[in-house]
Order: sequence, then structure tokens, then C-alpha cells
Amino acid sequence: MLFNTNEVRARAADFAREWKDACYERGEAQSFYNDFFDVFGVKRRRVATFEEPVRRLGDKRGFIDLFWKGMLLVEHKSAGKDLVRAKEQALDYFPHLKAEELPRHILVCDFQHFELFDLEGDAAKPVKFKLADLPKHVEAFNFIRGLEKREFKDQDPVNIKASELVGALHDALEAIGYKGHDLERFLVRIVFCLFADDTGIFDPRGILEDYLTNRTNEDGSDTGTKLLELFDVLNTPETERQKTLDEDLQQFPYVNGELFAEPLRPPAFNRTMREQLLEACAFSWSVISPAIFGALFQSVMDAAERRRKGAHYTTELNILKLIRPLFLDRLRADFEEIKARKGVDRRNKLAAFHDRLAGLTFFDPACGCGNFLIITYRELRRLEIELLKEIYPSGQQVLDVTKLSKLDVDRFYGIEIEEFSARIAETAMWMMDHIMNNELSLAFGQTYARIPLTKSASIRQADALEIDWASVLPPETCSYVFGNPPFGGAKFQTDEQRAQVRRIANLGGTGGTLDFVAAWFLKAGAYIAPKDCSAEIAFVATNSITQGEQVAQLWPLLFSRYGLEINFAHRTFAWGSDARGKAHVHVVILGLSKRAYEWAEKRLFSYDDIN
Repeated sequence: MLFNTNEVRARAADFAREWKDACYERGEAQSFYNDFFDVFGVKRRRVATFEEPVRRLGDKRGFIDLFWKGMLLVEHKSAGKDLVRAKEQALDYFPHLKAEELPRHILVCDFQHFELFDLEGDAAKPVKFKLADLPKHVEAFNFIRGLEKREFKDQDPVNIKASELVGALHDALEAIGYKGHDLERFLVRIVFCLFADDTGIFDPRGILEDYLTNRTNEDGSDTGTKLLELFDVLNTPETERQKTLDEDLQQFPYVNGELFAEPLRPPAFNRTMREQLLEACAFSWSVISPAIFGALFQSVMDAAERRRKGAHYTTELNILKLIRPLFLDRLRADFEEIKARKGVDRRNKLAAFHDRLAGLTFFDPACGCGNFLIITYRELRRLEIELLKEIYPSGQQVLDVTKLSKLDVDRFYGIEIEEFSARIAETAMWMMDHIMNNELSLAFGQTYARIPLTKSASIRQADALEIDWASVLPPETCSYVFGNPPFGGAKFQTDEQRAQVRRIANLGGTGGTLDFVAAWFLKAGAYIAPKDCSAEIAFVATNSITQGEQVAQLWPLLFSRYGLEINFAHRTFAWGSDARGKAHVHVVILGLSKRAYEWAEKRLFSYDDIN
């Protein structure tokens, strides 16, 4: 049950009164934590286990009092016992936990005193309080409700573990002959459901794992058909469902978004495959990054590539190198200028700035799994939350949070040649939308889940060099064209790719030495050429287009044919991740717009160490 913060506080007060006399660890601890989780509308058994066996220092074995993998470890003592020693005991377990199991939070408690440590925040400053003061501190436990703001890490092992879990299921399904379009659609749905089950989209949390554990045969014989039944329920409004529908299915929400609309063949699960799916259910999906996981998830289609562990994703830092000078820095500067204003005009300016944010559109014509779109959406939603705090500085609790945000995923467009990647991008955008709705909920003390899905990012599956980009997004309504188009020097292009570049460059018999990425610059220049289009362009590119013989072929076309000029640029630096097996590519980033656009400054970024 999703409660707002005031409701949680009231339930916490009832809990504190109920347990004010508790003191004996063994006799009452488990009932204490069952009731504690219930304060937040979460059934403890859906997320955490008691007495989890694990080694401690040396060969000594111990039992974690309560363990929520990846999220929370509790060491509980009888009233009056030493909580400093309790924390030391909790930390003794860490060396023997898997990387993806390491909890973000440690709670030590003796019934009457709580100490909560955030290991990703300032662990030296725990939240300490007495049981009677729990209502004042419920927001410290927002992670139980799925309302935790997280700073995702590029190299976080949980993202790799998540992709491996999905990869194992993919390989098993493919081995039995469940392949192609149905397999791709099936896996994307499964990932969304796993994420939804852990983050509050499905309410109460953990109902997917319960359904699969209790309503499917242990030999897996009916798992595939039971999942298709679930998909049908997720695609059916509650008012249109059959009255005799299984109660376990009836509690799932209507999701829509066309994610579950298409009929699929039922996959023939066996015992091992069911166990793989249940293992994925037990994983903490609330900690994965949609931006990074999307690219990792793509690698499940090739087991050999997956073993390189993350070689395919673009780091968030590099994405920010492009979107900050393209639009984010200017938006933030304008916001700070408005914040500094005084008088009645300030609120009007803030409201107008909000409308300006809501009116922006973003187009990535080589979007892959949507990394650029996802990070852009997150940054804009965070800017919007800051803006809303300025517009509504007081009385936040009485506001209807569902009516505050004006930004949604339908302002984002992309082209992707691979269907699987296109569907991942759409789904990852919904996942990021939910994460940002949680952050909005945290800021305004209410719980907000945007279900059913009524809007989606528009990702066209097509060859971006063969279709008219205006059919995806009319240029006069586009604000920014950006992304990381595929690399490929002239010597490494296929005959078809080389022909595409020559056709788009339209240089007669020449143009055969242009890198593949040059075609995206030229298509973008033609796309924003209409007079009523004020869109700006920024792409990552191989640095060879800015040196040698390609300069004389490409840049006169961009400058003269399309009237573009460079607004900002990053000189050569290494692009990629630090993941094992990743070969660095040396790139530049170039931002361009039509000369009619008024710029306050040009920006050039240089790097002493390009490796």
C-alpha cells in the first residue's frame, strides 16, 4: 500500500506505542520488524529475510538478524545492549557478501534506540533516535518505500550482475528454440516487471515474486503460460477484467503503454529456467541504473560480448560532456538568474521558465538503448524539481504532486536500427521516469507513480541514413539533435555504408574517405535547414573528421551548404568506459547551429591527457 509521508508518520506513532515496552531480542525481534516494515506499507517477507546465514571473520559462521540484499542489514540487540558493538558485528559480515549483495544501509537497534547508517552518504553521521521519536524520522527510511534518491555509478557491479541474470535467462530460452522477436519482447517485459516489483510500480512490493513462487509449478511447466496471463492482466484496465480473475493477478496494476499489448508465443520453461527467473526476482532491481543497464542489457544478445562486462556502455560523465554545453549549462544559468530576482515578477518568471522546460524536445537519431535520452530526461527532471521548490517554497504537503510535473517522456525521440535496442530504450525511459517521480515524491512528501503509462518516448526502428528524419519529429518542433552515432573509418565500412555516405555527402565521385559518422552531421544539417527550425546539433565523432583530408570534404558542406557554425567543441579525448576489455576510442564532441542563432560565447574544451 502506497502511503504518503503524513500517513506513514501516523502509522509510526502507532508502532511506537505498540512496542514501547519491548526489550527481549529473541522473543520479539521478528514480530517487531514485521510490524516495522508494515509502517511503510511493505510486507517484510517480500523484501528481507531473518537469520540469513553468512560467514564472519575467519571461519566463524553467523546469522544476519535481518537482511535485504543490496539495501539493508539489521543487527538487533536486547534493550540496553551495546549498539557500537552491534555495528562492528554488522560490518564483520561485509567481506563475505557478494558485491551486488552489499547493503547501502546498516540499522542497529535495541527496540528502544535506532541508529541508521547510510554507507553511500555520510556514514560517520548516522540518524540516531529513540523509538518514541520514530514519527519524526520516517523519511530516513524512504528507501523501504522505494523513494530513495540514488546517484548511480558507471562501474557499479550491480548493473553487471543484473545483465548477467537476464543473460542467463536469455541463453536458456534461446537454447530451447524461443528466439527472435518474441524472445526480445518477452525479455523487455520481464525486466520492466522485475523493476516494477522492487520500486513501487507494483503495489505492494514483491507481488511478482510471490506470484511466481506460489502460483507456478516447481518444474516450470506452467511458468511461461502464467507469465503470459500476467502480461494480459497488465494490459487490461481494472474495470475491464473478469470478475473471476485470480486474486493474485487482480492486485497487479494496469500498466498500458503498449508494452504488454502484443501477443507472444508462450515460452516452455523448465525447472532450471524457473529457478533462474526466481533468482532474478530476488535481486534488488531498485539499485540498477536504467541508463547503464540498457546498454548492458543489449549485450545479452551475444554471450561472448556479455563476458566483456560492460564494454558497450557510454559513461555518464561523457554524456554530460555533450549535454551540458549543448543546453544544460544555459538552462541552469537562466534558472539561477531568475532565482536571484525579487518582487512579484519572480514567480511569473519561474512559471514561464517551467513552460520553457516543458516545451523542449530532444532527438537522438542513433539512440541505441537510449543512454543520451535517459540521462537528459533525468537532468531535466532534477532541474524541474529544483524549480518547483522555488515556486512552492511552503505548504508542500497539501499540494497534489501528480499535477506539479510538466515534463514527460513523450518529448523524447530517437531512431535505432535494431528493434531490441529500440524497445529497451522505450522501457528504460519509463524506468527513469519512475525514478524521477520518486525523487519528486521525496521533495513534496507524497507518493507518486505514473501508472498507467499514457505516454512514451518515440523510438523509430529504422536505418537513420535511409529515412526522412522529419517523419520522426518535424524539424520546426525540434529543440536539440544529439547523440553518439556509429563510428567507422572509410576502410572499415561495408560497401552499403560507403554508398550511404557518398550519397548523403553528394560530392560526385569523391567523399569515399569520409568516416561513417560524417553522414549524421550532414543529415542533421539538412534536417535543421528550414527557416522555421532553430534546433541545435551536437554529436560525438571520431577525431579524424577534424584532421587530415576529411576536413576539406566535410566542413565546407556544413559551413556553406547548411550554414552551420561551431558553438562548442571538445578536443580529442578518450571515449568509453574503464570496463575490462574496452578499447578506448579517441573522439571529439562538436556542437553546431545555424549562423542566424545568437550565441553569447563560444566554448572550447581541451584535455592535457587524452588517454
